[in-house]
Amino acid sequence: MINNLPVKTLLHKCYTIEGYSRAAVQTYWRIPELKLGFDLGGQPWSFMGTETWFISHAHLDHIASLPVYVARRRMMKMEPPTIYLPEHAVEDALRILKLFQRLDRGRMPCQLIGIKPGDEIELSREHVVTISATCHTVPSLGFVVWERRRKLKPEFQGLPGEKIRDLRLSGTDVTAETRIPLVGYLGDSSPAGLDACPAFYEAQILIMELTFVAPGHRRERIHKFGHMHLDDLLERRNRFQNEVVIASHFSTRYHSKQIQSCVTRALPDMLENRLHLWL
Repeated sequence: MINNLPVKTLLHKCYTIEGYSRAAVQTYWRIPELKLGFDLGGQPWSFMGTETWFISHAHLDHIASLPVYVARRRMMKMEPPTIYLPEHAVEDALRILKLFQRLDRGRMPCQLIGIKPGDEIELSREHVVTISATCHTVPSLGFVVWERRRKLKPEFQGLPGEKIRDLRLSGTDVTAETRIPLVGYLGDSSPAGLDACPAFYEAQILIMELTFVAPGHRRERIHKFGHMHLDDLLERRNRFQNEVVIASHFSTRYHSKQIQSCVTRALPDMLENRLHLWL
């Protein structure tokens, strides 16, 4: 396999989290088992087989590889991908693809679908993605992937199987849908975007930005530009019910040892070892 971009990997239960994120450089993630990815700031060759993507916002470090990804799939005779992105960005993204089509002299087949806060995307019978607004310097979105299950309604529990069968055949809906938040993806956001979606705190896996970690950086300025500081995480540590929290998108002002030192000094237990730094 061609390794053209850095990719880190974490395994949690039946899910594989793959990707890389560095502020102003590139951000890309995927969960192969869910057959989806988040953001296309870069496009590792190994990610080409994933054909459904959710783009959080249109900053270049999150969308720059859109034409590369589309062109590669066409070149390899793969099906056109489906890419969900903020609805305001669709027209300009299409224009960019058409310009690259003229330059490259190759088609750019894909389906670009505009989305907005409150939308719900059905991936399959088992999985659905909900869209929430985050707080950044351009319109931006966060995503939660849910597992859907059907459970027998309480009023029918305890009935014999043949009675439940008869009710179902008569047209009675004997089950109700329950949802389990599997993966939350914050994208770039100040703390307000995280707090606005309680499911972020409840998802089994949370991928969040933590752009700034040094004590000397002023939070009010960081929030103004739509990012988070380590102190924001510390203030909310008791809210994180997640089994895994991935902190990423660190500023290029820091080197890896500095990030590790700042975080472990402020949070020695690393959220009871649930916090993973994507360095």
